[in-house]
Amino acid sequence: MKIAVHGASGFTGSLAAAELGRRGIPPILVGRDERRLRRVAGTVGAAEIRVAPLDDHDALTGALAGCDAVVNCAGPFTSLGEPVIRAAIEAGCHYVDTTGEQHYVHRVLKDFRDVEGITIVPALADDGGPGDLIAALTAKHLGSSPADLLIADLRLPGATSRGTARSMAAVGFLDPLEYAGGTWSPVAGGTPGTITVPGEPGEIAVTTFALPGVALAPRHIPAGRVRSAIRTEVAGLFASLTEEVVESVPEIPDEKDLLAARWMMLARATDDRGRQAQGWVTGADAYRMTAVIAVEGARRLAAGGAPSGARTPAEAFDAAGFLDYLEPFGVTWDVTDL
Repeated sequence: MKIAVHGASGFTGSLAAAELGRRGIPPILVGRDERRLRRVAGTVGAAEIRVAPLDDHDALTGALAGCDAVVNCAGPFTSLGEPVIRAAIEAGCHYVDTTGEQHYVHRVLKDFRDVEGITIVPALADDGGPGDLIAALTAKHLGSSPADLLIADLRLPGATSRGTARSMAAVGFLDPLEYAGGTWSPVAGGTPGTITVPGEPGEIAVTTFALPGVALAPRHIPAGRVRSAIRTEVAGLFASLTEEVVESVPEIPDEKDLLAARWMMLARATDDRGRQAQGWVTGADAYRMTAVIAVEGARRLAAGGAPSGARTPAEAFDAAGFLDYLEPFGVTWDVTDL
């Protein structure tokens, strides 16, 4: 099995390369800077280096030739993701990426839905992946079509890489999408509300925010409305990301901060009679977990059996089986009635 990592010299890309090495799959490191790729190769053992600038389609297609799948870790994906998808299609190489950019995810699922021969799964990171999988399981537990589905990212402020900050700043001017009446429409951000968070006392303030789940869940859950939110304090931090602030963020977060930070994705489904189901999935070290999730997704695609075209995580993989795979890495999840 051959799996490439595009953007392998970045923080998340180097973690994905290391995860492939840990699993006994020699990574193929793809990027534009040979010196930086060789530095990563020196930390993961056996690895092949393929240099390919993003603006050279032939070189990028050649770099993915013979690969069973590619994990794309190079953002902001809104401006940098599509060339890798097009190269993967031409090379016959399954594609996953680690984006959290809602509008990009929506565009990929719309524009590449009918591609034949390979599977394209965007947003296979700690937010989009677990968020979509737990949303699918929550809707199934409800037993009827949700009139309303809320997907919430409830992580506390914590370790953030410069790459994440750049991606958030690049799309910060876009209004978040909401799904209602069978279509996606922009809504004003910043709509306040509160939610009860498992394991925390009282009500937590949350704010409408552009999470990938709104672009993902309506593709496989027949919900009347799908919306998303994050903690209000985290939304405020993202809103403050000027270019100067972004460049002050460390490229690699402090290891203690990474280990201490916990992430949680929550889905709450309500039917037209007011009955509710809620699911949540949580774990530590979001960046390492993103690498684990993306690599496992790429491995499963390479093994075959997923539908062709652009698919959400819950369309491409068995939701409970994938979340169960993550449990040895400290991930826990549950779905229950409210």
